[in-house]
Amino acid sequence: MTKGYEGMNVLVTGAYRGIGAACAKLFGAAGAHVLCADLKNPDETVESIRTANGTAEGIVCDVTDEASILDLFQHVNGRFAPLNAVVNCAGIIHERGLLETTTAEFDQVMAVNLRGSFLIGREAIRAMQGNQGRVIMIASDLSYYGRESYSPYVASKHGVLGLVRCWAKEFAPNILVNALCPGPIDTAMLAAENMSPEWRAKELEIPLARFGQPEEIAQMALFLAGPNAAYITGQGIGVNGGSIMP
Repeated sequence: MTKGYEGMNVLVTGAYRGIGAACAKLFGAAGAHVLCADLKNPDETVESIRTANGTAEGIVCDVTDEASILDLFQHVNGRFAPLNAVVNCAGIIHERGLLETTTAEFDQVMAVNLRGSFLIGREAIRAMQGNQGRVIMIASDLSYYGRESYSPYVASKHGVLGLVRCWAKEFAPNILVNALCPGPIDTAMLAAENMSPEWRAKELEIPLARFGQPEEIAQMALFLAGPNAAYITGQGIGVNGGSIMP
């Protein structure tokens, strides 16, 4: 068991699969009490943590719905207080040229990626008032540069970095706020329904020439929530195989 995480209360959103599931499982293995939240029932992730002798609960939550977020944090405040860390992994991606992108598609990406980050972050920080806390958001390597046919996604993730930088200043020194900026990670987001074969091929044109694994992002999230990251706040930390070097 990794030292420094025993008994921590950690909320992970987007915990049904991908980076969120990897984060939830790693925190559970490190001894944290993990609340797994997702629009889809995260029972499989919860069961995996419990099978490995960790402690976890699951809850269904829609990060675009403020009422659903408030219900989530009522549960947090009742069973996971004090909240020590939140890792917000809920997100979607959308590949479409600007002239073909509808307002509804733009709004959906913004609602999940940016508005959802705002709501989760606001309520997590509210729950952490008077205590030490860590807020970890998932941005993207695309937060730093543009990409054709991805303007709503890039704009939303750039906005996540803006939230992180503002909150880091507003709530220091007790609450540390950072973002992880993954490069191409082997999750459902890179599946054919979300990304064309041409863009999948381009994703491999990076120094490490491979897709990252969700567990590699989870390791950095675990570090940021732990005792050795006490002097890090307001950062967008790339875990990207060298895809971008800001």
